[in-house]
Amino acid sequence: MRAFGLAVLPLLLGLSFFAASLTPSLIPRGWLLQGILAGLVTGIGYVIGQILLTAWRAIDLPRFTGRRAVIAHALVAVPVVLQLGWSFWRAADWQDSIRERLALPPVEDLYIFYIIGAAILTFAVLFVLGWAAQKMFDTLRFRLYRVMPARTANVLGLLLAVLFIVLVTRDGVVRAAMNSMEASYAAAQELFADAPPAPDDPSLAGSAASVIDWGAMGQPGRNFVLDGPDAAVISAFSGRPAKEPIRVYVGLADADGPKSRAELALEELKRVGAFDRKVLVVASPTGTGWLDPGGHEPLEFMHDGDIATVAVQYSYLQSPFALVFETQSGLEQASATMQTIYEYWRTLPPDARPEFYLHGLSLGAWSSMYSFDMFRVINDPVQGALWTGPPFPSRLWNLANSERNPGSPYVLPIVGTGELVRFTSQFGGLERTPDPWGRLRIVFLQHASDAIVFYEPQSFWRAPEWMREPRAPDVSPLMRFIPVVTQFQLALDMALALGVPPGYGHNYAAEDYIGAWVAVTDPAGWTEADTARLKEWCGVEWGLGCRKE
Repeated sequence: MRAFGLAVLPLLLGLSFFAASLTPSLIPRGWLLQGILAGLVTGIGYVIGQILLTAWRAIDLPRFTGRRAVIAHALVAVPVVLQLGWSFWRAADWQDSIRERLALPPVEDLYIFYIIGAAILTFAVLFVLGWAAQKMFDTLRFRLYRVMPARTANVLGLLLAVLFIVLVTRDGVVRAAMNSMEASYAAAQELFADAPPAPDDPSLAGSAASVIDWGAMGQPGRNFVLDGPDAAVISAFSGRPAKEPIRVYVGLADADGPKSRAELALEELKRVGAFDRKVLVVASPTGTGWLDPGGHEPLEFMHDGDIATVAVQYSYLQSPFALVFETQSGLEQASATMQTIYEYWRTLPPDARPEFYLHGLSLGAWSSMYSFDMFRVINDPVQGALWTGPPFPSRLWNLANSERNPGSPYVLPIVGTGELVRFTSQFGGLERTPDPWGRLRIVFLQHASDAIVFYEPQSFWRAPEWMREPRAPDVSPLMRFIPVVTQFQLALDMALALGVPPGYGHNYAAEDYIGAWVAVTDPAGWTEADTARLKEWCGVEWGLGCRKE
């Protein structure tokens, strides 16, 4: 049975997916993106229904005709229509159940009608693309019928059609998009002739006295070098004398190859006296080379500026694209940077070298974890690491999570006695393990609403483990697992994870870093009152970092 040229049963499955897509997930969705998601899962449901219908016919199961077919379709259609009606009525409330946790205003009154329009348009586009693919397959197999048996022609025709689509998509559409993005992001770096004047201060990376080329450093690196708090601001906070924090950054264009860039970073660290400081942080940037000011500025206040931070760029792409297309570049650069600096650091007298820490956010956290070779450092370990928003494939994060104590939540585990590894969020968590730290301190900072951390590929057919537990405070209690649909909801959540207020999703606030850095670096004489004052000094009203005045 068909309606509007579409097979009814597959269409009903697609509409059921449409209704399910309106349920809440981790990140609130505006009407346009929700409509695109609804149209997409409707198309996927339709395809799955067609496959099931084809399989039913292929194995010669009974086919209903006449009145029996009408009754069978009605029995399926009625609950789907009721599901759609219920979902349309509840859609705004479901989205508001997320938005209220993020202190966002409720959705518009016409929210559902906008969604329906966007979903219909999306489904229509997908249907036309599917129709074109079907026509290509038909053309190929009909031509092959002339030279081979029908069954062989059908299989070969399908393979040729799929191969053509893959080649056009991968080598045509994707390659053109990649070239366009690379050109756009490279232009945004303001390299060489487009760079602003280099700093006059010879103590700064990129100055005339530096071994690093200011023009090759890129915009994220220049911002990192110039925009931090100076000694006067740090003293204004602490009431004590402070040093000028050292910041070293090597751009992707500063040298060829990960090892060469790492050696350049080490040479600059030596030049500016970084190994004479109390604290040394090897930070791994995100895909574009950006470093979160909220992640490193609080640490400079805690240690009165007696700190050096170094980072090396490995890509110009945004993290989601770098994760897919340049994963190995990030891992190789982080490993080269860590190994080069660590091998020099360990040659220094233990009582005359800085404390050594690792740090990274998002893709930077993944690459920083990858660079942490336990076998290399076990005899002379670094002091610790803070890894923020670690992407779900991160091996070390997954290993730590798998060792969590029975009964501790998946989104905020407790591992053993907390001697080596602890987890925290914007709502705390470090206080759950009062036992003392060991020689090495590792803290994972993560939000339960961060899909980049908690996406699971297996959610196509089974509920993620965190969905089988009580919801965290920043997750809607109305979120439910729905096969297939949840997979696409979480995938969209990853794309939207930065478009939320600080303290939620993948947007980590400076004040959330403070307790984690205190736990990892244990600043001398630091008190709870100091933590409270620094959280006020680095509150969200000051932007991404801390006060600079």
